[in-house]
Amino acid sequence: MTEPSRIAHTQLPEEPAASCANCAACCCQLEVMLISDTGVPQRFIGTDAWGGEVMRRLDDGWCAALDRDSMRCTIYEQRPLICREFEMGSAECLDERRGMSAIYR
Repeated sequence: MTEPSRIAHTQLPEEPAASCANCAACCCQLEVMLISDTGVPQRFIGTDAWGGEVMRRLDDGWCAALDRDSMRCTIYEQRPLICREFEMGSAECLDERRGMSAIYR
């Protein structure tokens, strides 16, 4: 008796590789404190309850600098330090992505 032939398969990752292109821009819903001057235009700056400067958010919680059509930052070159340090694919990024995916399930 011959052994049946086996079809090789590829084990797909549980989550797709992190990329801003396949994300719902969940980091753009976090509060962003402005702790250094990166040239953020004044129209995107708000004040928090303690008087600190933060990125202004719209009534629905999204960052005012987010382009809703492309889901990309409109001030990427002048983005705040916290946004620069929040690296795509970092543990913090993946935690936020998992949190957002749970909301939409």
